[in-house]
Amino acid sequence: MKNIDGQLLKQMIISGTNNLYNHYPEVDSLNVFPVPDGDTGMNMNLTMSSGMKEIQNRNDSEVYPIAVAFSKGLLMGARGNSGVITSQIFRGFAQSLEGKKVMNAVDLAEAFVNGSEVAYKAVIRPVEGTILTVIRESSKAMLAHVNSDFAIEKAFAFLLNEAKASLQRTPELLPILKEVGVVDSGGFGLVTIFEGMERALLGDVVEKSQATVFEERMPQPEFKGERSEDEFGYCTEFILRLGPDAEKKPFVEKRFTGVLNSHGNSLVVVKDDDIVKVHIHTLEPGSILNYAQNFGEFVTLKIENMTEQHSHLDIVPGEEAKLAVEEKALKDYALIAVSAGDGLNQIFSDIGVDYIVSGGQTMNPATEDFLTAIEKVHARNVYILPNNSNIVMTASQACDVIEGETIARVVPSKTIPQGIVAAMMFNPDLDPEENFKEMKAALKNVVSGSVTYAIKDTDIEGIHVTKGYYMGFRNKSIIVCVKDKIEALHELLKAMIDENAAILTVILGEDVTESEESKLSESLFEAYPELEIDIKRGQQPVYSFLIGVE
Repeated sequence: MKNIDGQLLKQMIISGTNNLYNHYPEVDSLNVFPVPDGDTGMNMNLTMSSGMKEIQNRNDSEVYPIAVAFSKGLLMGARGNSGVITSQIFRGFAQSLEGKKVMNAVDLAEAFVNGSEVAYKAVIRPVEGTILTVIRESSKAMLAHVNSDFAIEKAFAFLLNEAKASLQRTPELLPILKEVGVVDSGGFGLVTIFEGMERALLGDVVEKSQATVFEERMPQPEFKGERSEDEFGYCTEFILRLGPDAEKKPFVEKRFTGVLNSHGNSLVVVKDDDIVKVHIHTLEPGSILNYAQNFGEFVTLKIENMTEQHSHLDIVPGEEAKLAVEEKALKDYALIAVSAGDGLNQIFSDIGVDYIVSGGQTMNPATEDFLTAIEKVHARNVYILPNNSNIVMTASQACDVIEGETIARVVPSKTIPQGIVAAMMFNPDLDPEENFKEMKAALKNVVSGSVTYAIKDTDIEGIHVTKGYYMGFRNKSIIVCVKDKIEALHELLKAMIDENAAILTVILGEDVTESEESKLSESLFEAYPELEIDIKRGQQPVYSFLIGVE
């Protein structure tokens, strides 16, 4: 075969996306740090799935419209750094195909080379030994190897082999990978996509796994009118006890979370041994509950009708025109923050944040989530606080594609403590650019820390990590791993607090009990009498403690 047309390209994309879906837990397992947030696979999976939805029902015979539609879907659904980079690879891929009806081996190679170049430009500080290296090395090798008469099957096989070889070299380029004994997770995800694409090229389109087929039987919500899920629907909360009934299906947390996320928003899933706690806003709570019951039995259950609550907000006759005029007028400023946990959400609200994008370490928001937030705050100048290093690129991508009068800026907060300090620095009396500079400058005044539990045994940065023990991180460096969470916090603080420290903020996660809070409060005030200490209940998942030292 010498050429790929639009329909074959569509099948290749679908096959690559399905193959990634079937293997994304393996991608997640390559996370360097043994923390419960290894979500590279999940982010790439959700990103690719968003792109695939744009082309599933298209019948274009030419490659360019298929590639452009796929790229648009990826752009809107991109999550996390890995998802944004993936979207940029295929954005460059699509740009290279402009005006082409079919593509031969050289066209295919040039498209991936351009995808590599676009992806590199999107990353402020590209790091070698990552997905960027894999796409650059494999696409350049392919372009040097093929010609226009080359069989597409052989050309793609060459690309895949080069990508695999590049992936195996990533530990030599990134020392932390070599120390832990893994290859780069994003690169592994890209190879997985390529493997699926090659199978379609050979006439064997990858189908989703049986678990996936079962999950897709979950009914899709039926939308009536123009209601938005984040405004109306049902607030659904439950605690599920898993198994051990043999008839219950095996529980895979990432897959469970991914399915629920596609049927609602404001999702929080926390697993502790055989207990799973879920919070979600959805239009179809029955479907959510039916799906969840396949894995266990409910311990508690609560459903509240948010639509009914909103229906009481009647508009006084004659006010419609006034409201319409007010809605069109842009306010001067608005702040958007990414947060998960009722306490954290309230903290940000109290310090002036206008809109909370639900998300964080275990579920990164998509580009579209930020675009929705920007639209809803309806302001001339918008400041976005990602509060996570894996969300900064997604927020920046949203700022690049907004239209209209709004100017959106990303204050690159990489932690919750940084986000809080930056939001507090906002001054409505300053001009937009000056505000931006002041908020960015404030990020440097915070030393951030966190305490969470280990999900596997390993040795990293000279620290032996035991599964189930608590690890303390100063920024991204692991400092300690001990059995008790409060002990972990105190050991971590020794590495965070120096003679220049004046303020200590500790934000408590949802797993911290009242007795632990009391014990912690007493010990902190005793250990650091010279500091201004602020203990807040954030109720965030995953992290027992989030710490800021100023």
